[in-house]
Amino acid sequence: QVQLVESGGGLVQAGGSLRLACAASLSIFRINTMGWYRQAPGKQRDLVAITTSRGATNYADFAKGRFTISRDYAKNTVYLQMDSLKPEDTAVYYCNANFNNRDSWGQGTQVTVSS
Repeated sequence: QVQLVESGGGLVQAGGSLRLACAASLSIFRINTMGWYRQAPGKQRDLVAITTSRGATNYADFAKGRFTISRDYAKNTVYLQMDSLKPEDTAVYYCNANFNNRDSWGQGTQVTVSS
């Protein structure tokens, strides 16, 4: 199982930017799929973006053009750069890793966007 630690959440005004980081406990070369999900109060957890070890990425429609997922192999860290943030982006953001067909989750980091 992979241990994941997220950081970078916070309070930002609409139109602002945040960068979330997810540090993994093992080399992310070994992790096929890593991604970010989010969950707003009273709602289900939704996919935001994923990246594969082959460099492929996929984004939810609401994230396209505003969010960018990337991997830093030297730091075993996956980032989510979020630009042009909107109040509806307010949620707890979770990092996910699928390793050996098992899912691991971070503890989550709160993102709050004020209008």
